[in-house]
Amino acid sequence: MRHALPLDVRLMNATASVLFAGCAVLLVAVLGWWAVRHPAFSIARIVVEGELVHNNAVTLRANVAPSLTGNFFTVDLAGARKAFELVPWVRTAEVRREFPNSLRVILKEHVAQAYWGPENGTSMVNAMGEVFEANVGEVEREGLPRLQGPEGSAPQVLAMFYALEPAFEPLQVEVDALTLRDRGSWVARLDNDAVIELGNGSPEQVLQRAQRFVRTLGQVTGQYQRRADALEYADLRYPDGYALRLKGVTTVSRERALQLSRDAAAREKKKTRTTEGRN
Repeated sequence: MRHALPLDVRLMNATASVLFAGCAVLLVAVLGWWAVRHPAFSIARIVVEGELVHNNAVTLRANVAPSLTGNFFTVDLAGARKAFELVPWVRTAEVRREFPNSLRVILKEHVAQAYWGPENGTSMVNAMGEVFEANVGEVEREGLPRLQGPEGSAPQVLAMFYALEPAFEPLQVEVDALTLRDRGSWVARLDNDAVIELGNGSPEQVLQRAQRFVRTLGQVTGQYQRRADALEYADLRYPDGYALRLKGVTTVSRERALQLSRDAAAREKKKTRTTEGRN
């Protein structure tokens, strides 16, 4: 049977344990204080990785490093990430510590698909439909379209542009600009400066309207000895036809244009039915 230690011995042991723990905590605090302030752990190197087209590692380090505070242990990684993502063209940044005094930054840049907003704006849209600010003078791709719409509509406008772009290819023209108005109607400008009022409705309805127009435009312009590239303006907001204006033709009334487009649509429908019957 073990005998209990005397009270004075137990008190001495408890005191020794408390003193040992206190010394250990103090030692850790001193080492932490030393590490936080020792120049060996100051951020001395920032390694930048990623496929960079509009930025370079030297410029990025020079622009962002002054905004970083603390050393290897105390630097705010979330703040560093935000600082890098504020740099033009940078979409995302991942920042990691590398012992003893380095940061490794992995960047992804925006890939511009279109200009966004008014002609004098500096906004662009990437492939995800995200709007970002950039120096438009640094854009390398030529012929990017200009898209416009209410706030938050960039993904919708970009998707509609992707849908309409191949629809106009038979006319050998490209969609140069596409606007979604506040009330939901669409208007496109082609690269020959022709303006197309596409109207509103679901994306499928707008696309079908455009496809019908493209299929029948040649028949309508042929009535005036003109080619499709003579188009200046078209209004597709009619249920069974469209109105248009042609270069060099001043006598096309809206009623006449509507009738011609209806006739062309009817011929197209009849042709389609005949082809299906033969098959």
